[in-house]
Amino acid sequence: MKTAVITGATSERGIGMTVAQRYAREGWAVVVLDLDGEKSAKVAADIGNQYAVPAFGCAVDVTSEESVDAAQQAVAAEVASGNLPPVGALANIAGITSPVPFLETTLELWNTVMAVNATGTYLVTKAFLPGMIEQGWGRIVNMSSVSAQRGGGVFGKVPYSSAKAAILGFTKALAREIAATGVTVNAVTPGAVDTNIRVGSTDEQEAKLAADIPVGRTATTEEIAAVITFLSGEDASYLTGTTVDINGGSHIH
Repeated sequence: MKTAVITGATSERGIGMTVAQRYAREGWAVVVLDLDGEKSAKVAADIGNQYAVPAFGCAVDVTSEESVDAAQQAVAAEVASGNLPPVGALANIAGITSPVPFLETTLELWNTVMAVNATGTYLVTKAFLPGMIEQGWGRIVNMSSVSAQRGGGVFGKVPYSSAKAAILGFTKALAREIAATGVTVNAVTPGAVDTNIRVGSTDEQEAKLAADIPVGRTATTEEIAAVITFLSGEDASYLTGTTVDINGGSHIH
């Protein structure tokens, strides 16, 4: 057994929580990292109890190197004490959108969206990668978006698309750099998914989404989680630097 670390995993309708649950269902120990430490601990405990696996949760601000390092050290302490097996997978799920037209954006919004999505992926990966390299095995899966590939979208416009595109470049460059270490790095690019991002959306926005998806529906969080956990397993050992599109045919290239 190994431990999977998931960021952004406390939302009831979020991809991160479903990913954490799926890891646990497949026999992984899980670490839940999110801004709210109490909620992270509760979600981890609930998952651990439901699936009978070791679980741990604590607070992290993915935009803060100090906070990320503290979270990594807390996880390392749990591993050292025998409460968790070694970390074998990292799913960088934490992110925010920017449904604002470009000329209405501010530098503050741009910096925040880039910090949570792109810088957060960088900081958390940098914190947990050394342990994976040391053991000669690891799986890193980064959350990008179809918005990075085709530009914009109903809920994620220029700052979001830019940040998610940065994650694709990060994934490919890091995968190439560390390929010989036994650690793989891949990305997923979901299209529209039934999550909290769409709570409060208008009928017009929902109609635009539906009209743009050849399979005729949005994805479930479980469908995204299935790909992420596959990329974290032994069967994906020859996949690195890969981008897996999960968009129902809304972007084909």
